[in-house]
Amino acid sequence: MKIGLHYELARPTLDTHLLFQETMAQVVLADQLGFDYVWSVEHHFLTGFSESTCPEVIHAAISQNTEQIRLGLGVIVLPYHNPVQVAERVATLDHLSNGRVDLGTGRSAPYELTGMGIDPSNSREMWDESINIIPQIWQSDWFEFKGKYWNIPSRQILPKPYQDPHPPMWVACLQSSSYDIAAQKGIGVLAMGASDPRVLQPYIAKYHDDVKNANPIGGFVNPQWGTQTFAVCAESDREGRDLAGNMLKQFFAPERPYTQGAKDIYDKLLQQWGGVPDDLKQEFIRGSERYGEDGKQGTGEEINFIGHAAWDTLGPDTLCERAVVIGGDPDGCIEALKKHEAAGADQILLVVQTDQVPHETVMKSIELLGKYVLPEFKD
Repeated sequence: MKIGLHYELARPTLDTHLLFQETMAQVVLADQLGFDYVWSVEHHFLTGFSESTCPEVIHAAISQNTEQIRLGLGVIVLPYHNPVQVAERVATLDHLSNGRVDLGTGRSAPYELTGMGIDPSNSREMWDESINIIPQIWQSDWFEFKGKYWNIPSRQILPKPYQDPHPPMWVACLQSSSYDIAAQKGIGVLAMGASDPRVLQPYIAKYHDDVKNANPIGGFVNPQWGTQTFAVCAESDREGRDLAGNMLKQFFAPERPYTQGAKDIYDKLLQQWGGVPDDLKQEFIRGSERYGEDGKQGTGEEINFIGHAAWDTLGPDTLCERAVVIGGDPDGCIEALKKHEAAGADQILLVVQTDQVPHETVMKSIELLGKYVLPEFKD
């Protein structure tokens, strides 16, 4: 099982420039210690939550300061971008990094989509059209396409990726139907939101079975499942457990803009930010109501982390013992990670940097994970 780091750049009380410097120092250390991946998100308008608006630029800088760690774009939000530009920029990054790029894709949430002038109900179709175009661009000398959202006249689109035939492709998934789509298209799953591995196990097994019969959109099948969660490794088991549990509770607190699907949560968020016109507020709520997996109105019942409201009823020991989060001393972190390995995960994406954890604590956590935990999962 591969182990990577996942970054939101969520430090609202910190100077932005210092935030980027700290992130670079953390990733350089992770590279030196043998972490397999570093992933960065794409978010917009999430004040006080995420400064990661352009992950391909962040990874271009990381590529020049690291040697072996793979650079996961986790994710590029395809409805925001012309697929030609996505193909060009990812291919450029692939050359700068000597072939270390993985392309994760997604379609974001209503607040961000409406801020970009996109109807959330169109996001599924927009993502689907783009995800099929990009690997065709990479594998074609000249390319043309006429679709519902993108019309590309015959052009030679350069550069082509360094990796042959192209970087591995993934999709961010919050609902079970997305796992099926990933398997059909032959792309990897990035299961976002911390979950008990026992809950994910049947979905992982089904995905691994289904992807064997994929009709791949690209030049090969990427049959990998990645699970995102939160992690703090500390010399004190008590300190690591408490910090990891608190990270989860704060990250998905009702006032945070990442939690999706519930009108009351969005309502509290908009009230917190203040000064939001009533018409925009209603548009935002309507967007959340209709943000179903099929582009129609959805109840949100399928969202795997809809139960995060229940995390407040569970203590850090329970969260760590169930491996919902990875927290504690190195032995405790190994035990929790092995539960995800047993559930069938091919990779774990660890969120180690949030606004609750100081930079020095993050660096120590990466050091302990690299020295004592990673060796347990190397071939």
